[in-house]
Parts: sequence; C-alpha cells; structure tokens
Amino acid sequence: MGADDQLPYELFYWPSIQGRGEFIRLAFEEAGVPYVDVGRRPESDGGGAGAVVRILKDHSGTAAFAPPVLKHGALVLWQTPNILAWLGPRLSLCPPDEAARLSINAVQLTVADFITEVHDVHHPIGSGLYYEDQLAEARRTAEIFARERLPKFLKYFEQLLADNAVSNHAFVVGGAISYADLSLFQVMAGLDYAFPKSLAKLKPALPRLCALAAAVAARPRVAAYLKSARRIPFNQKGIFRHYPELDQ
Repeated sequence: MGADDQLPYELFYWPSIQGRGEFIRLAFEEAGVPYVDVGRRPESDGGGAGAVVRILKDHSGTAAFAPPVLKHGALVLWQTPNILAWLGPRLSLCPPDEAARLSINAVQLTVADFITEVHDVHHPIGSGLYYEDQLAEARRTAEIFARERLPKFLKYFEQLLADNAVSNHAFVVGGAISYADLSLFQVMAGLDYAFPKSLAKLKPALPRLCALAAAVAARPRVAAYLKSARRIPFNQKGIFRHYPELDQ
C-alpha cells in the first residue's frame, strides 16, 4: 500500500442534494472505503456549501468548472465520469483490462448524457429560471422525453445487459459489479421518483435493468447506506424532480 493510500478522499458537493455527487458516494459506499463528504460537514468544521464554492475558486491548479470535485492529497479531479474512471481501479469497481475499463467509462459518459436530458425536462429553457417560468415548455419537453428519449436510453442499457453473457447478463460490463452498475441503479431510482408512471410503462421491457437495480439496492453496504442519514432523499432541488404534471 502506497503512502498516498493513507490520504483521505474528500468529496466536494452541494450538501442538500444527491445530484451528480451521488454517483461518487455510491462507489465509496459499495467499496466500504471511508470518504469525507465535505459539503455536509458543519461550516464551523470547514464544511458546508461555502467549502464547495471555495474549491471552485481555487486557481492554484487547473480550476474545476463545477462540482463534484474530488481531492486526494495534492490531486484534484472533477467531472463525475472522470472521477469514477480514476476511482474505479482503486475501489475494485473496474476490471484491470483496458478494453473493459474504457467500456465502463463509455457507459458512465452515456449516463451523464442521459441525466442532463432528465434535468432539462424540468428546466428546458435555462437553469437560471424558476420551473414555474418555463412550465409550458417543460410540459412539451416532458412529452417528447417520455415518448422518445426515455425508452431510447433505457432500452440501450437493457441491451448492454442482454449482450453481457460473461456475467450471465447480471452486470453491464465484465463479470463483476462496476461503478457503471451502481450508476444505473441510481438512474432507475431517480426515474422511479421523478417519472414513476412513465417508468412503470417501460419496466416490462426492461427485466434485466430492473433486476440490476434491485440487486444493487440489496447489496449489504449499499442497502445500509440507503437506510442511513448519509443518503440524501430525492427532492425538488436535484436532477431528479417529481412534478406530477410532467409524468402523464
């Protein structure tokens, strides 16, 4: 074990939402590796939203554009897929061979594309506007999303599982769980909160994806995390938001 393995993993993300930081939290929780969720620490202890803002304003290296940011000693990483690509081998959540690592990274990048579209359902014009200021556009976007984009992405993930005979179709890439599998669980959990009716209509065509989500939720460390106060509940400030009028 190298000296840097003794350094803490510090995650900088907003303290009141799951957001993109949740994909990284899930990786640490599944691996059973301690990490510091800096934004959720008291401000008096150097935490809170102010700590997240401060690291974004740190220009001592290449400045991060937005959280999540991961700090490990002198190393500072940002962008969720980039962080997970680095963490994966360290947390035993990624196979050692290059082809599998790149495939898992590609799945994670596709997840990143998808959750951007999920967010844009309720904020189709701009993130700086209130939801109520773009309600008409959000309704129209939601119809297109439910009809076209939601099934397109989910059926693609289902097909990846169907194609992976190595794991008997249990995992998305390779023969063991990876951070991409954890991320697909988070996608399904978020959709079940935000678009329960739309997702329910698609579930019969997604048996492997539903089975994966259930299997991840039942893994001992993940199950303990989901029941703990460390898991921030879904809410109306994150990526996955439930507006009944958008889930017809």
